[in-house]
Amino acid sequence: MTLAEQLADFCLATNFDDLPPDVIAATKRMAADTLACAWAGTTAPGVENMHRMVADEAGRPDAVLWGFGGRAPAAQAAFLNGVSAAALDFDCLHLGGLAHSPIVVMPAVMALAERERRSGKEFLAALALGVELHCRLGMATTDHSGWFYTSMHGVLAAAAAAAKVLRLDRDGVCNAIGAALAQCGGTQQAAIEQTLMKRTQSAIAARDAVFSALLARYETSAPRAVFEGKCGFYAMYENGDPAVVTRDLGRRYEVLNMTLKKFPSCGCNHAPAEAALQLMHENKLDVSQVKDIEVTISPYMARLVGAKYDPGSNPLVAAQFSAQYSVASVMLRGHLGLADLEASAARDPAAIKLAHAVKVLIDESQEGAGLGGTVSFTAPSGRLTRTILDLPGSPENPMSDADLTAKALDCFSRGVAPLSAAQARALLGRIEALDQLDDMSAFWSGLAGVPAQERRSA
Repeated sequence: MTLAEQLADFCLATNFDDLPPDVIAATKRMAADTLACAWAGTTAPGVENMHRMVADEAGRPDAVLWGFGGRAPAAQAAFLNGVSAAALDFDCLHLGGLAHSPIVVMPAVMALAERERRSGKEFLAALALGVELHCRLGMATTDHSGWFYTSMHGVLAAAAAAAKVLRLDRDGVCNAIGAALAQCGGTQQAAIEQTLMKRTQSAIAARDAVFSALLARYETSAPRAVFEGKCGFYAMYENGDPAVVTRDLGRRYEVLNMTLKKFPSCGCNHAPAEAALQLMHENKLDVSQVKDIEVTISPYMARLVGAKYDPGSNPLVAAQFSAQYSVASVMLRGHLGLADLEASAARDPAAIKLAHAVKVLIDESQEGAGLGGTVSFTAPSGRLTRTILDLPGSPENPMSDADLTAKALDCFSRGVAPLSAAQARALLGRIEALDQLDDMSAFWSGLAGVPAQERRSA
């Protein structure tokens, strides 16, 4: 039996009632976090241009465009909602699999769940299973040669989840995964060059996952040896261990190991930012009292965030992918939030000057893709050092429910359609009650402040 067939069997055999309560709760948290990040992301650079592109294409009114209002064909809605969800780099991720899973899986399965009028339970099950497969595929592939795992693995996992929403049989789910093999892609070059394609790659994966599932619905045959074949994924992209993907599948859930971000920035910045924040706060320091700032990170982290900070023409992306700027922001302002990523903040001469004073050191002994980091600097009391291994928001160092709600409310207060706290809480309540919703096309109905959504006729 091929790995794709095993994954298809898992998807078909696992439904909402089979999921443990903690997995359901974690899936709802992911859904709320992803939608909130997307809401704020609707005003990020480049997103409105992509909204116009989708609107110009028009077509079937399948699914809602988050925050913008209006509807679009399922694949186009998955694309735009995926762009918004990734735009601020505030979305949750799985550290073991280097996977920003929900921003690929959720736009795909929610678009099809609305189109097909599936229940909230079906949507939650598909979301949980798609994220689970995505995390495991990332964990099993460990070369770290420069592929962008979020999109490369995401299209495969999301295609399987989308096929479940379409209620395809075993052949159909396998064909969806096989069709997705033809659409795997995305590399870290977009992040290295700090371009808007960094956030767009995962959205393309969400779109292509919908397309793959629809190809399977219309009986397009596709390879079965997707992963282990002579010209399959592991031969053509990166080596992988199928046993890691299937180990304790259905008994141990990686969905429970997601990190919900404290900072709207690349995960490689979080340990240095948190270390600097803790040292400044605990020692009641002003930035004028600090000198000789050093940040020590791994070669993997340095590849993504270790370059000299230059806001350039894309200050948001530049700030999101700079260890220097992240540390400078928390030391100068006491925080690294959404306001600190706005163009005016990212181009602030004081922040740039301090960022350039941060020396980035690479610890060549750190192998793999761990995201721990160390900050040290000289203060009036002497040399201070702090190492952070467990990122804030990770399972080992979780954010409180109050902090997660505050993050969501802040995100919903932004974007093209800012919501009041009461309106945002109503939307969060709708997500919490998803398992009571019979028809996902009615998800948006009756929510005050949300751009008018017409429910599609039967």
